[in-house]
Amino acid sequence: MGWWRMVWRVFVDFDGTITPHDTADLILERFAEPEWRSVEDEWRKGVIGSRECMARQTGLIRVSETALDDFVADLAIDPTFPEFLADCQKRALPVAIVSDGFDRVIRAIARRHGFGAVPVFANELTFMGGDRWRLGFPWAKDSCGSQSGTCKCTIVTTSDRRARRPLNLLIGDGRSDFCAALEADFVFAKKQLLARCHEQGLPHCAFATFEEATRLLAMLTDPIAQPLAPHPQSERATNA
Repeated sequence: MGWWRMVWRVFVDFDGTITPHDTADLILERFAEPEWRSVEDEWRKGVIGSRECMARQTGLIRVSETALDDFVADLAIDPTFPEFLADCQKRALPVAIVSDGFDRVIRAIARRHGFGAVPVFANELTFMGGDRWRLGFPWAKDSCGSQSGTCKCTIVTTSDRRARRPLNLLIGDGRSDFCAALEADFVFAKKQLLARCHEQGLPHCAFATFEEATRLLAMLTDPIAQPLAPHPQSERATNA
């Protein structure tokens, strides 16, 4: 049975994928005390996980609520992402944003660009008054191998599977997507995630924009399109 007969769910990373840059890094560069870079170095060296890294860095942010919202209002997205969402809606494919970034930022950008109804799984940025902020982790798992604030692999494997034999498509770019890529049935990848998919032999296609992702999606879901190679581990789903 071709993959185009299957039901797909789409999980999309935010920072560096929907947006051209990491919005959390942009906020830290603009508003955080200089020590945030030392914390970043600890994370890059593997001394701490991303959850501890983000919590400590958020504690160094010094900006008012209004100033942060004004800054976020100017942040850009891939202009072809709304068209990709429209294509998913046409194909009746559920889409969720999965991010190790700031939920407040993601939701503000999503509302401004007309996709505020898309479910968001991300770290919870809370204004504490004055110029102080705190980060919470509603989607964290102590067992997460990457110690991320948002355990994407858990979300991909435990989200609603009431649809008929659903398969999971992950779209991402970086380290926070590595564990989820192992759980996905197919990956659209760029940057660090693309290199990891090559190294791990994971079923994937490279993409640079969501215009390309829309064309790739057709190859997964259209019977007349040239099919993408199936994931060996998905035989249990296609034969079910």
